[in-house]
Amino acid sequence: MFPQFCLYVLQIVRRYSDFDLLNNSLQISALSLPLPPKKLIGNMEREFIAERQKGLQTYLDVITTHHILSNCELVKKFLDPNSYSVNYTEIALQHVSMFFRSEPKWEVVEPLKDIGWRIRKKYFLMKIRNQPKERLMLSWADLGPDKYLSDKDLQYAVKLLSSCSHPYIYKVTFATASESSALVIRPFSEKGTLKDLIYKAKPKDPFLKKYCNPKKIQGLELQQIKSYGRQILEVLKFLHEKGFPYGHLHAGNVMLDGDTCKLLDLENSLLGLPSFYRSYFSQFRKINTLEGVDVHCFGHLLYEMTYGRPPDMVPVDSFPPAPSVFVVSVLESILTCEAMKNGMPTVSRLLQMPLFSDVLLTNSEKPQFKIPTKLKEALKASKECIEKRLTEEQKLIHQHRRLTRAQSHHGSEEEKKRRKILARKKSKRSACESGEEHSAKYSNSNNSGNYREKRLLLQN
Repeated sequence: MFPQFCLYVLQIVRRYSDFDLLNNSLQISALSLPLPPKKLIGNMEREFIAERQKGLQTYLDVITTHHILSNCELVKKFLDPNSYSVNYTEIALQHVSMFFRSEPKWEVVEPLKDIGWRIRKKYFLMKIRNQPKERLMLSWADLGPDKYLSDKDLQYAVKLLSSCSHPYIYKVTFATASESSALVIRPFSEKGTLKDLIYKAKPKDPFLKKYCNPKKIQGLELQQIKSYGRQILEVLKFLHEKGFPYGHLHAGNVMLDGDTCKLLDLENSLLGLPSFYRSYFSQFRKINTLEGVDVHCFGHLLYEMTYGRPPDMVPVDSFPPAPSVFVVSVLESILTCEAMKNGMPTVSRLLQMPLFSDVLLTNSEKPQFKIPTKLKEALKASKECIEKRLTEEQKLIHQHRRLTRAQSHHGSEEEKKRRKILARKKSKRSACESGEEHSAKYSNSNNSGNYREKRLLLQN
């Protein structure tokens, strides 16, 4: 479950058969979803229709508050078919085909259908013609709402990714971008990602099948948590120092190479794609920089490594028993209500905490990632625009939340009773004041009459 505040209301006009079809499609997730059962006789009775509407609303509430389901294409198309009518698989194939015309040495082995969570990002298993045994993975992605680099800067920055060399960044074999999308090729790993390790999943399986409802929930060993955590923090620190925006950390974006973690998808922030955890950190106004976003996302990843599953809700009130108290102290510094109010710790601060400070890094590879000054300036301006849009979104959510609370309070039974009592008191007070005023007028009238009578008597 995750916090989700909708700033607009969707009116769903669907038949029960549409819900049934969606539910059948979501069975791949292995989740038990509360779809009301079918009824063949008496399904037009008023009471039954009202009860079914209530049940279908409950069903919608469950799937729209589930982090993975709410982001999947099946649910998005069901809720808003007009906004999600484009077939991105076809568009991706067109772009990939055009690419192969200019780069004939590559060849598609098979499409990797639905292995990721993004609607506008597609994956293909590749090979090089003269090296048929070597497997690579091509990812194609459309541009997102946070794309602020000029087309020229974007193309240059994406091409630059293949020159990046770091022990904890996964190697990019080839990368190119156009004015509408980008295409990146990397070596394909049969072992998969850190998320595949945690959920004991097969990398080629669909996202919903791999991660929605794992058969066995089990966290990693303490030494793995410490080592992987330290490596990820080191690469985040490197990117922050380089002025390269990231903001896309999650267990599915960390590739495993033996005992080494390697960060994936550095191109996401350049393309302006939304973060996997945006629905979480957009609720908290203190998380307003990409550095803060990276730390918040690291908190989610650390929780998942520790407990084998994501947190039920964020902020987290209390943590289950962990392999070490040092793990909990890091989680408390990131995912608690107090942390959300005070802001995220820095990556440097996390590296100094006992959980990671004693981890020895054995990789001696020297990091290399030369970013020209002009591009650094463009990346800085882009980062500021991304943060500005996040701040504006957080402000809107905050205002919407306040309005919702006020409306909820105004419509509560307790508030209605309070207003009735106040109305009665006001009515009684008005009646009393009216009576006193009438008495005063009557008294004044009598006094005036007595005075006139006295004057007449004196004159006579």
